[in-house]
Amino acid sequence: MANVILISLMSMGGLSLLLGAGLAYASKKFAVETDPRVDAINEALPGANCGACGYPGCSGLAGAIVEGKAPVNACLVGGPAVAKKIAEIMGVSDTGESAERKIARVLCQGGKNEAKLKAEYHGVKSCRAASMVNGGPKGCTFGCIGFGDCAKVCPVGAITMSENGLPVIDEEKCTGCGLCAKECPKQVIALTSAKNEVHVRCRATLKAKDTRDVCKVGCIACKQCEKACPFDAIHVVNNVAIIDYEKCRNCMKCVEKCPTKAITSAFAERKKAVINDNCIGCTICAKNCPVNAISGEVKKKHEVNAELCIGCSICEEKCPKGAITMVRGEGDRKTSNCDACAAVK
Repeated sequence: MANVILISLMSMGGLSLLLGAGLAYASKKFAVETDPRVDAINEALPGANCGACGYPGCSGLAGAIVEGKAPVNACLVGGPAVAKKIAEIMGVSDTGESAERKIARVLCQGGKNEAKLKAEYHGVKSCRAASMVNGGPKGCTFGCIGFGDCAKVCPVGAITMSENGLPVIDEEKCTGCGLCAKECPKQVIALTSAKNEVHVRCRATLKAKDTRDVCKVGCIACKQCEKACPFDAIHVVNNVAIIDYEKCRNCMKCVEKCPTKAITSAFAERKKAVINDNCIGCTICAKNCPVNAISGEVKKKHEVNAELCIGCSICEEKCPKGAITMVRGEGDRKTSNCDACAAVK
């Protein structure tokens, strides 16, 4: 019996060694070589594995970049710094930094103090879950629910929830990855260009009376903004104002006229044009000013009427001598006008 057991053990051991040797040979014979750049890029990526780039995690993106299927700046979370590292690994000079920077903005101001509730919600503290129960607890079914699903998915910690129950986005931290916008069931977070300063913070398409009944700061479709805009950049469509950013010049006229403050700006004061001594008196600025805020004689330095100037920058763009600059006072950026602007410094 002992001999039989010994022979069995030796046979199993020999077979194991043979199979192990075969696997080792096969792993070397049929091994697929990995481009070392994939590992290098994966190391350079932040490791958030958020999927904002459209690929399955950072390793998936690294492989796509090496294969030429994704640009070196595809990682929105990493931003320009990571794009630069990846460009060096790939041996290219263009990091795509010329692309327009996008920032997430909250398009709702109806927090606990402004928006009425139609019911108490006692379920899972999730915006998506709450929205499935009769559209959510707020009287305005278009408004932010306030449970912070957006903050939970932000990979860079750029979103916090205010005491008023609204998201506050730190624009300096925001990388424009868009995960918060995708997560929001009410679509009250949108990606817009960093250069856009004026925003309609309401998406409700209710009639004016219905909006007033449920929110103090909602758009009531009064069209005062339309009448005030010198550039035909804002129109009321389906009971809510919409800005055409191709035309908008951040003049803030709509902000000043909005009776419910549904339209806001990141700045307390608009920019003003200032003419320096390079002015040759060509009159081009005066001819192009939409509000006649510039005056002066031909071949003499012109002047700007600060009371009339709306900060549209047209004169600065048209001046052939670079004699006009747009200035804004220090500390003009708002910090408390609305929750969505509160983190802007």
